[in-house]
Amino acid sequence: MSATTISLEIADPYAQALMALAQDQNLEDQFGESAQEILDLLSASEELDRFLSNPLVAEESKKGVLEQISTDLNPLFKNFLKLLVDKGRIGFIAPILKRYQELLRQLRRTVLAEVTAAVELSEAQQDQIRQKVVAMTDAQHVDLAVTIDPTLLGGVIIKVGSQVVDASLRGQLRRLSMQLI
Repeated sequence: MSATTISLEIADPYAQALMALAQDQNLEDQFGESAQEILDLLSASEELDRFLSNPLVAEESKKGVLEQISTDLNPLFKNFLKLLVDKGRIGFIAPILKRYQELLRQLRRTVLAEVTAAVELSEAQQDQIRQKVVAMTDAQHVDLAVTIDPTLLGGVIIKVGSQVVDASLRGQLRRLSMQLI
């Protein structure tokens, strides 16, 4: 079994439990925002991620750090994070929270579009991309995850699930060179 498979097998039940708790309290979206805040913190601080994943760090130290970084979060969400520490699953916090967000998107009939652009996109451009993705997928809502890649030269690459739309200048040049060959 790969590490990813093990991670998903551990993450799914905890994400399902968090979703059940959120639904009982009508806090699905609030928990989704909290999950994103924690994921942003983890991606911004590799040190924090290593600290929480380290099995040699005392549980109380981990809970103390979680308390400090989650002061504005819902108490039920904070208790869930502490439960992960108690169960020795805090090292899987990122996969659990990402899985929760997937469940929330399924619940809200929302798709995630991973957009790679050559430059920062304006709101109007992002709205155009959302409209195109809604037309492609029949989803009710679209979340955009935008990444900037100057090597594209211009245009965008949109990935929704297994579908990829390459409207980048680099992609067009590659297709043109293939036709010439």
